[in-house]
Amino acid sequence: MITQTLFNGLVTGAIISLPALAITLLFGVLKFPNFAVGSIVTVAAYAVFALNVQLGWPLLVAAVVAAALCGAFLILVDSVIFRPMRDSGSITLMVASLGLGLILENLARFFYGNAARSFDLELSMPFRVGALRMNSEQLVAIGMSALLMLAMYLLLMRMPMGRKMRAIADNPSLALVRGIDRAQVIRWTWMINGTLLAGAGVLIGMDRALEPLMGTNYLIAIFAAAILGGLGSPLGAFVGALIVGTSSELSTLVLPPGYRTGVPLCFIAAILIWRPQGLFGRPLIRR
Repeated sequence: MITQTLFNGLVTGAIISLPALAITLLFGVLKFPNFAVGSIVTVAAYAVFALNVQLGWPLLVAAVVAAALCGAFLILVDSVIFRPMRDSGSITLMVASLGLGLILENLARFFYGNAARSFDLELSMPFRVGALRMNSEQLVAIGMSALLMLAMYLLLMRMPMGRKMRAIADNPSLALVRGIDRAQVIRWTWMINGTLLAGAGVLIGMDRALEPLMGTNYLIAIFAAAILGGLGSPLGAFVGALIVGTSSELSTLVLPPGYRTGVPLCFIAAILIWRPQGLFGRPLIRR
């Protein structure tokens, strides 16, 4: 029983790790929490649904194309909504992201209604490994999450653009003096966000179903993972997602399943009280 619950928690953590990483990357570069991530996940999932089910494309091809479209859409959203307000402060940008989230969520509801939908997937029987019961969708979620995390590690630690992103996150003024194009870095950050959020939309749609609140239902867990790991720390987002996912699933052994959503809130409260910078974040030094 515990082994199965831990595995389910690992799958949940793998799913929320992608939007948690998207939040922490954007916070590192632009210094504001994007509360529209849940709705962007939903819209990206419906974009995959349109290509996969309505147009008959293979799911993998539909996911790749939707990721590119989502990244381009976020670059457009930044130029129209966020960039004109960038000098107004992080609170203004956060409120704007809340409004964007509400608009996207209701657009999804307007075009697709409230009925649950699903991708065009071949039916497969679950299989057992000892006492552990798993299915192919769960293995895809873990594998896809691990692959994207590895790609992000290589980008941030080995690629020139990753070094530029880390420089902007650490010291924007010094990065500007060194000739780093901040606008280019911001565009790349939004494109990466689109890829990660589209990936999360695919995984949630495979694990559950498509409906207008599919991304918003994970919003508390996503932010709990990002805050627990430390906003601005990609490694922290991944570790925080695994902790939040497994803890939420393990809580169902002693609590009714309806209380599972309270576990991430407890993590947020505890980390803000005892370690505001998170597990892997750096404390803010005021001069």
